[in-house]
Amino acid sequence: MEIKSATFIKGVRGTDDVVTDGIPQVAFVGRSNVGKSSVINSLCNNGGLAKTGKKPGKTTEINFFSINKDELYIVDLPGYGYAKVGPKEKEMLKKLIYWYVADAGVKPRVIVVVIDTKVGITRYDTEMIDLLKECGQNYVIAANKSDKLTQKGLADQLKIIKPLAQGAPVIPCTTTKQNGTKQLFEKVFNENV
Repeated sequence: MEIKSATFIKGVRGTDDVVTDGIPQVAFVGRSNVGKSSVINSLCNNGGLAKTGKKPGKTTEINFFSINKDELYIVDLPGYGYAKVGPKEKEMLKKLIYWYVADAGVKPRVIVVVIDTKVGITRYDTEMIDLLKECGQNYVIAANKSDKLTQKGLADQLKIIKPLAQGAPVIPCTTTKQNGTKQLFEKVFNENV
């Protein structure tokens, strides 16, 4: 697949026709400060597509982006864990993610769980992986910010991360130097995970 165009369609906070209209979906989820939106922008070669910012927790809806005029949707789920929002909003975002993964009646081609390579898989990520497994969703781990580690540090971290991924592929990547985004692109858009 080649991404020729990527446009924002809408953000939803619950049931909406766009969720179940039959167009294939690739969803992205992760903690609020792991660079999820930057990974999406990098894969689409479009720096302004998904909102990024210095403050974590920019995404507060499920954002749908049309790829190649409805060939596919990229779905940007809200961040979990660290978002600087009040307890009520945090709980609402958690329920929104859970709804999409478990109850919305959609089975994305794959869900990309974006983690910070240096931090590794946190308890929030483990909860998400457990939910994905429980719901029978295909998923891969995008180990972002891998450029912040030495080669040895990266190898050591991957030895810790891989068993916690519960059998899913783990792809180290970084959006600042484009390292690994090609492998992630191939895995997410061109292979049957």
